[in-house]
Amino acid sequence: MSGKQETHEFKTEMQQMLNLIINSLYSNRDIFLRELISNSSDAIDRLRFKAQTDVDILGNDAEFFIRITPDTEKKTLEVADNGIGMTRDEVMENIGTIAKSGTSAFLEALKNSKKEDALAPDLIGKFGVGFYSAFIVADKVILTTKAAGSDTAVRWESKGDGSYTIEEVKKEKRGTTILLELKDPEEKDDNNYTDEWVIRQTVKKHSDFVRYPILMEVDKTEPIPEAEQLKDKEGKPLSTTRKVRGDETLNSMKAIWTRPKSEIKEEEYKEFYKHISHDWNDPLSYLHVKLEGVVEYTMLLFVPEMAPFDFFTAERKHGIRLFSRRVFIMENCKDLIPEYLRFIKGVVDAMDLNLNVSREILQQDKIVRNIRKNVIKNVLNHLGEMDKETYEKFFDAFGVVLKEGIHSDFENKDKLADLARYKTTKSDGKYVSLKEYMVNMKPDQEGIYYITGENISTLINSPHLEALKAKEYEVLLMSDPIDEWVVQALTEYDKKPLISAEKGDLKIDEEKKEEKTKDLSSLFEFIKSELHEKVKEVRLSTHLKDSVACLSSDEGEMSAYMEKIMKATGNAAPNTKRVLELNADHPAISKMKEMFENSKKDPKLKDYSQLLFDMAVIGEGGKIDNPSRFNRQVGELLIGAF
Repeated sequence: MSGKQETHEFKTEMQQMLNLIINSLYSNRDIFLRELISNSSDAIDRLRFKAQTDVDILGNDAEFFIRITPDTEKKTLEVADNGIGMTRDEVMENIGTIAKSGTSAFLEALKNSKKEDALAPDLIGKFGVGFYSAFIVADKVILTTKAAGSDTAVRWESKGDGSYTIEEVKKEKRGTTILLELKDPEEKDDNNYTDEWVIRQTVKKHSDFVRYPILMEVDKTEPIPEAEQLKDKEGKPLSTTRKVRGDETLNSMKAIWTRPKSEIKEEEYKEFYKHISHDWNDPLSYLHVKLEGVVEYTMLLFVPEMAPFDFFTAERKHGIRLFSRRVFIMENCKDLIPEYLRFIKGVVDAMDLNLNVSREILQQDKIVRNIRKNVIKNVLNHLGEMDKETYEKFFDAFGVVLKEGIHSDFENKDKLADLARYKTTKSDGKYVSLKEYMVNMKPDQEGIYYITGENISTLINSPHLEALKAKEYEVLLMSDPIDEWVVQALTEYDKKPLISAEKGDLKIDEEKKEEKTKDLSSLFEFIKSELHEKVKEVRLSTHLKDSVACLSSDEGEMSAYMEKIMKATGNAAPNTKRVLELNADHPAISKMKEMFENSKKDPKLKDYSQLLFDMAVIGEGGKIDNPSRFNRQVGELLIGAF
């Protein structure tokens, strides 16, 4: 008996993605079984977690399992579990749509891919589409699920051809069953996934460490009790064994993190990472640490190779699972790891945690605070011990997140500063650590110079850097939004102050400054009066060497980039007037001074004042208010030049 069947169309983008998965991952066919088993394991984990606060939810079905049932005649393969199951809404949310907002991002990444095999596993893994890997081997997928505590079940069915159906059905027990109607093998050497040997080998390779029994009914040989044995005339048994059908557990169920490191192969670590992360790529690195003492616990943590597409979304979960004596406590355990290390995935198994611990109690638990402190310490040490090539690969993927800790974690600020990397005016596009920067500093250099902005090319060509370049001072190019918060927290490094190349007085060539300022003070006052609505002051520049003008902020004020970030994120930011800095050595200023002294009422002075401001805005990559006026003024200057 079933309810009304509804048919839904996949969105166009989703159908494109399904076609790509089905047609482009043929060489990775075994992966589908790992993904389905991992989903089942997760469903049981979630049920066990819920059962800690709802003791009746298990009923009389407390023996957890994952069952694989092949059928050679029907050419089907079934993967079933007695986990938490799903409601109709959850099926629509988790199965009826794919990767949600990531679909467009996936297709864009595919479009921009330069690989011959554009849908290589690294790209698939980035977009978390594991369930749909079933369509690599199946013409049709039927998912039947009943949520724990629910009276009704739901069946989802699709051929991956543009639509799916969903209906209410009857199902005796909770959990999820996925039935695959398998495709015919396309090549002679393709695995037959109804073959018991193939299933055994696939589970052993990819899912041996899953902590719930993966069962399959197989032919077995068992001894015949003597009372049941048939005997010949001489009383000898005709046979002492017989063939029967019975369950075989395909996996060892040995929690990998409880085993000595010396006994674990590299491939086992990689497969375990893929199991808990649903990432199709190998991890970039991992650390396996057992700590003994007052508090005893084990951590097996992984650094992914790349960030998933939804890494920066609010819905993104942390990757740490908490266990106590191998008993699952909770997933997404934010209390074990700070936000700036949220890319880390893995497990922590503590010996002495309260199994009924709530999230509220967890936050106050001394053991958890101790674990958190050591997780941070071990992860930061691990990152610091990476070779240069590996670390730069990591930093490309997660550096912007790691730098959040400089602002948020005062206790580990110095360690995180050591791990920060920046491109500089002298690094030729390569990363430089702050320690390396210190080694390269000039003897007369007062501090560590930096400039913030959204584009490396704009920053390296910024007029603010001209005087510093002339002195051969290296400047950090800070192009991530988080860097604005980094420089607020990291005011000095190794007793050297961080100095903005954009703000304040650089205090370079101080002996020449006073005389030049006095000579130009009247002109500067005039320009200030003409631009009073846009600038708060006009002063002699200590930043410029070749350019005629730039805009700067005073020390302690919000930078132009910070103001832009605040406005872009919907936060109120004051429209702060900035300082217009002029280069006293530039011929244009000398000509303008001469014109001012000859006739203070010359109308061109007003135009040139505005032109100087517009040039300063353009020089830092900004947009001017009146492009047509700027175009006209530059045209007039060109006429006079010929």
